[in-house]
Amino acid sequence: MSADWKVEIVECGDLVQDDDEATPPEEAARRWNRYVELADSVTGEEGAEGVAAIVSSLKAEEDYGAYQAAHAALSRFPRSDLGKGVALAARGLVSIPKDGSGNVLLILARAGVVAVNSFNEAIQASESSVQREMRALVEFHEAEEWLSDEGVRNVLLMPRG
Repeated sequence: MSADWKVEIVECGDLVQDDDEATPPEEAARRWNRYVELADSVTGEEGAEGVAAIVSSLKAEEDYGAYQAAHAALSRFPRSDLGKGVALAARGLVSIPKDGSGNVLLILARAGVVAVNSFNEAIQASESSVQREMRALVEFHEAEEWLSDEGVRNVLLMPRG
């Protein structure tokens, strides 16, 4: 996949919302369909940058089912790329709607030790502000529903200290 694919999936991920009266319905449908098409085209060979682009694309509050294709695409990446890519998208991850970030972190936590270790190592190598933002986001989701269950709680960003 090209750099153009990464830019386009991020742009198309900003799906038109119901309260947007300025965008014609045909354009909203075109962007939704294109987003799903782009997500479905992912092979998993796009590297950590491809993961980061998908995560950064999850901007809409209401996705009307389109983001299911993105979540499925994330499962096609090698686990080390998944973890590193989520870490690369950390700044975007903290700014997308909470359901979006919670879902991505749950996918990551369930992906296994290789993905989790790759994520944790990449976050530890990032700026301290990114580390703080991610810690706060993970703690939020552990206190809420996304990362509160046994097996996914206290998995990301360990050890704490």
